[in-house]
Parts: sequence; C-alpha cells; structure tokens
Amino acid sequence: MDDDSGGHVPPRGLNADGTIRREGSLGRVPPAFAPVVAAARSRITGAFDGTRLHSAYIYGSIPRGTAVPGVSDLDLLLVLRTRPTGADEAAARAVEAGLDADFGQIDGVGALLTSTDAVTSELERHDLGFFLACLCTPLLGEDLAGRLPHYRPTPLLARETNGDLVLSLPRWRRRAAEATTDAERRNLSRGAGRRIVRSGFTLVMPRWRGWTSDLAESAEVFARYYPDHPERIEQMRLAAHTGRNPSADPAVLSTLIEDLAPWLAAEYVAVHGEKAPRH
Repeated sequence: MDDDSGGHVPPRGLNADGTIRREGSLGRVPPAFAPVVAAARSRITGAFDGTRLHSAYIYGSIPRGTAVPGVSDLDLLLVLRTRPTGADEAAARAVEAGLDADFGQIDGVGALLTSTDAVTSELERHDLGFFLACLCTPLLGEDLAGRLPHYRPTPLLARETNGDLVLSLPRWRRRAAEATTDAERRNLSRGAGRRIVRSGFTLVMPRWRGWTSDLAESAEVFARYYPDHPERIEQMRLAAHTGRNPSADPAVLSTLIEDLAPWLAAEYVAVHGEKAPRH
C-alpha cells in the first residue's frame, strides 16, 4: 500500500485485506505472566457465575508479549450479559485487589466492566466494539469479535476512538490538584501519558494507514506528520516515556495535562470532528 508521500510501504498492523489485525494472543503471554493469566481466569470465573458473565478478555502488554515483570500492569475487560450493577463492580474490584496483592510480576490490575448490548451497539461499534475486536484477547466465554465488523484505519475510527479527549481534561486536572502522594501522581501520569500518545497516533492514523499500540512507535508516527511542531513532538515523546515509566514530577504532569493535551484535543476535533456523544 502507498503512504501519502507516494512511497510504497508494507502494511503495519494490518491483515492482507487492509483491515486491522487483532493484536495479542494467549500464545504470546511471557512465561513470567502465565500464572497471573491463569489466576485471572480462575478468579473471574469464581466471582461471576454463568448467569452474569458473558465473556472476559485480556489486553495490553501481557498478551502482546511485551510485558516487563514488576513494571507492567494487568488489563482486563469483563463483558456481562446485562448492564453492570454495584455488586458486579464490587466483585471486579475484589478480583483486582486479590491479583495485585498475590503477584509481584504485575504493578496494578484494571478490570473494565461492560455489557454485550453496549459492545455490539451501533453507538459503540467504532469505539468499544473496535477495542474488543482488535485490541483484546479472549480469555473466557464466547468471543464477541465474531459479531463485529472488520475495521480499517479510517477517519471514522479515529473520531470515535479518541475524539473526546477534551472530556478527560477536567478529571485529570482534578486528580492532579488532589494528589497527595507520589504513587497517585505516577498513576495519573501513566494513564494520561498513554491516552495522550494513543490520541496523537490516531490523529494521524488515517494518513499513516496502519495500526500500532507501541507507545514509542506511536509518538514517532505522530512526529512524521507534525514536522513543523518540534515542541509538540518532544512533548509527545515525553508522554510516551511517561506512559512506560510513570513520573511523580508535577512539572511532567503540567506539561502533559495543561499544555500538550489541550492542544491535542483542539487539533483532534479540527481534523476529525467530535466523537458521537454518550449518555
């Protein structure tokens, strides 16, 4: 396929037909994390019976095979048969806490909860649906990817995945202002850094015509299309570094949240438009 400079380049993260290839598999889980994944499967099954849990997935560096023991976190998506309840949330938090306490290989656990109706809805087709179909690896139950379309790196996908970055800014600012420990600041910097870099990447994804979840590569792809913004390029590289190596430095948080993110949110809407509103 050709990029916008006219040169021929091989597909990146794509299938032969130009659709985005599902990243990650249980076969790529590093040996050090195999016990963690096995325990996650067992504990999720114990916490949610068959009448509540439809399917479970793992995503992030562990199924991509790039996780680092003692540094990487465990990311889970739990799809319930109906809308999650308070009891479901409590069960998920208990699974998170138990896994985090019992396995030193991981630095934190996050379990997202949703429902089958939400994942397969028209509204979420190019956001949550894409996330499950392309970025999540099946762990338990029926794989809902079979009910979803094949995705391409289009402006529609860009808009619906990250066209709402501006909504994160008030929350990040509040958390930064209320943070009292280095651990809280590091946690915020990691989440904000990752979200910013992924938004920077999807901003230019339709022009690059490929897919990657690698933070460093994402920052360099962004840099390729914003050569006249050297300051933003360096800030994006900082965000990528922070996403992998969280910082408690208030100056880093300020650069990401008060400078880079607002610029990126405005640029994103100017290029791709606003994401369809959610309730």
